[in-house]
Amino acid sequence: MILAGDIGGTKTNLALFEMVEGTPRIQVRQQYESRAFSSLSDVITAFKADIKEWTVDAACFGIAGPIIAGNCKTTNLPWEITTADLQTQLQTDKVRLLNDLEATAYGMLYLRDEEFVTLNTGESVNANRAVIAAGTGLGEAMLFWDGAGYYPVGSEGGHTDFAPMNEQHDDLLRWLRVRYLSHVSIERILSGPGIAAVYYFLRESGFAPEPKAMLGLSEGEDRSALISRCALEENDPLCVETLRLFVEIYGSEAGNLALKTMSLGGVYIGGGIAPKILPAIVSGTFMEAFVKKGRFEALLRSMPVKISLNAETALLGAAHFAADRL
Repeated sequence: MILAGDIGGTKTNLALFEMVEGTPRIQVRQQYESRAFSSLSDVITAFKADIKEWTVDAACFGIAGPIIAGNCKTTNLPWEITTADLQTQLQTDKVRLLNDLEATAYGMLYLRDEEFVTLNTGESVNANRAVIAAGTGLGEAMLFWDGAGYYPVGSEGGHTDFAPMNEQHDDLLRWLRVRYLSHVSIERILSGPGIAAVYYFLRESGFAPEPKAMLGLSEGEDRSALISRCALEENDPLCVETLRLFVEIYGSEAGNLALKTMSLGGVYIGGGIAPKILPAIVSGTFMEAFVKKGRFEALLRSMPVKISLNAETALLGAAHFAADRL
């Protein structure tokens, strides 16, 4: 039996997988509100109580935060997670911590064709692959091709600088610098809160009036979700431009990552946002920005680009990593 986990700032998903003919098959899954617990160990204790009887042979967890020497201080939670503590709790030395995007990247290898939407067919070759995922934050990773197989490599690329590609982006950067004096990361745009930030930038620039739905926004309502709905369902000009600008910057950053990782094997788009705004991404704006890299445009056009529709890719990746490598 394998215990796999996908640990984020908002929710923690845990699942037990059983090896069936050499492949991990999910047996039971539970979701918990991360902030309702003081540690991952407490979540595991709750999971064990819910499941009653279990025995774990190996465990792997994808965690939203940097993994250093087998340990992690989570980025958006006050948790410190150590491999040694989990080995003691689970009574197995086969425990591995991965960055959440490492787990997502590895999970991409095991998705079926119908679980992807293809943005660019490209040329399928055995080479590095890049993974970018906008959700609560922005994650970036790569699948390193060693000549025989793929190995996930994490990063904190979402916290690197936002690089404008035109005058409108320059104006957005200046607007963000007033609010984030020390550093404007690309995650400030490519994330759930980032959609709202782009919207308010455009509103203050006088691009178009606000829709009535946004004027009547109730406290605690998800601004970014409402903006997306007003764009996709009501065709509101301000919200449509918000998604267009968001998608353009998303495509540009994906192209940056593709060049940095030489991902001739393809680029995968994960995270929760892309499937929710799929019409805006498949419109062509994403790929136009993706390939707009001057002398390297032809190289980028040769890369397959796909969107994952599977919301549990990270959990699947953690389970397969435990099965394949522990």
